[in-house]
Amino acid sequence: MESAVLSHLNDRLCASQWREALAAFAQELAQDLTPQRLRTLMRRAGERFAAAHVLPQAASIEDLQSAINHLWQTVDWGWVTITEADDHLALTHYCAPLRAAFGAEHMAWSSGFLEGVYELWMRQLGADSQLHVAQPQAANPDGTIVYRFGR
Repeated sequence: MESAVLSHLNDRLCASQWREALAAFAQELAQDLTPQRLRTLMRRAGERFAAAHVLPQAASIEDLQSAINHLWQTVDWGWVTITEADDHLALTHYCAPLRAAFGAEHMAWSSGFLEGVYELWMRQLGADSQLHVAQPQAANPDGTIVYRFGR
């Protein structure tokens, strides 16, 4: 039953008029470019998105999370939780439409979009240039993606 629920929700994350077109686009890109080049392309696209959607200054991690989630809610891109660890921030993004738009087989590179978004937002808010956003592990089967912001 759980996979049926996840499948139903995943179908709702990308508008039906775009689902097949974006899946074909992803297949064509994957045929001509390496996964690393595709990830770099998606990361740059994410940076463009972040540049077009500048966040307000945040006085705390909670304020940052709230500002980000307000934006994600307006574009129907799920939500993020941000938690502090000893040497990094963990950004856990839920319900991004990447899997629905490009397909599960393309999550390894399409998730670079959010990587670029989060890194540029951190830079815009004054983060040190030696700190970076990276995805240390593959997305979960439900589409949840964990990013690490740190050295």
